[in-house]
Amino acid sequence: MPALREYQLFGLKIRSEINLPELLPSHETGHPDVFIRIGSISGEVGGFGMEPDGDALLFTVPDVARYRIDRGSDILVDLAAEVPERNVRLYLLGSAFGALLHQRGLLPLHANAIEIDGNAVAFMGASGAGKSTLAAWFHDRGYSVIADDICVIGFDENGSARVTPGLPRLRLWKEALDVMGRSATGLERSYVSDKFDKFDVPIDVKDAQTSDTVLKAVYLLDRADAFCVDRLSGLDAADAVFANTYRGAYLNQVDGHRAHWSAATELVRNVPVFRLGRVWSTDLLHEQCERILALVRGSAE
Repeated sequence: MPALREYQLFGLKIRSEINLPELLPSHETGHPDVFIRIGSISGEVGGFGMEPDGDALLFTVPDVARYRIDRGSDILVDLAAEVPERNVRLYLLGSAFGALLHQRGLLPLHANAIEIDGNAVAFMGASGAGKSTLAAWFHDRGYSVIADDICVIGFDENGSARVTPGLPRLRLWKEALDVMGRSATGLERSYVSDKFDKFDVPIDVKDAQTSDTVLKAVYLLDRADAFCVDRLSGLDAADAVFANTYRGAYLNQVDGHRAHWSAATELVRNVPVFRLGRVWSTDLLHEQCERILALVRGSAE
């Protein structure tokens, strides 16, 4: 029987038969919120994608693994032969966990979250919007990264939005590493393939967040001809949150639209949402990040 390991992620206690070195260990006792097991899944292996499997969801990645996500509390992983563990973990902690979060009725944004002056600020946007590069800039200047790529929002008893700690790492393309003056030497590729030029940059345990942080502002990253910021309101703000939900397409398969829309509207009622336009130029990275920092501090007051 594989060894069991205890971790914490998104405020959940995880017990796993798969080693997950990206995650922080959990020292809590009691029953886990999520159990990750290794085992066989019956049926023919289909093409890439997510599909219903009874009351569960089945996520297939050919030549990597199949993941059966059940009731927001159980993930069964059927490994392909001789697959690198890192490739299995990429999809497990990404799309498979995204489905699990939706099954649990949580609100995961496709966003990074940074702690600035004791509060969380989220930067959301599609892949390639520069979220991780922005987070790396803040990290290099002593600001804590609360979440990278998947930012889970919850609400306390007073209705305040809070960000739960995510993966304690940054995932950066080689080009972004070069811009930040970082070396890829000693870093592991996010996916084991010579064609996948993205690397995991671990965050030191002492710098990792371990508790929820109040969310003070959300910024939608966009490209623009000049640096600009506009506050979104009403349906525009809610639509931005809905459009930038992590793996939002899975909501159809878990009947989660009503709960998700409720959480999205509660978020925009309590937290300001802005569209942040930036000139897409590495030469302007430092200057624009300094402007973002000043902007964030103003909006979080």
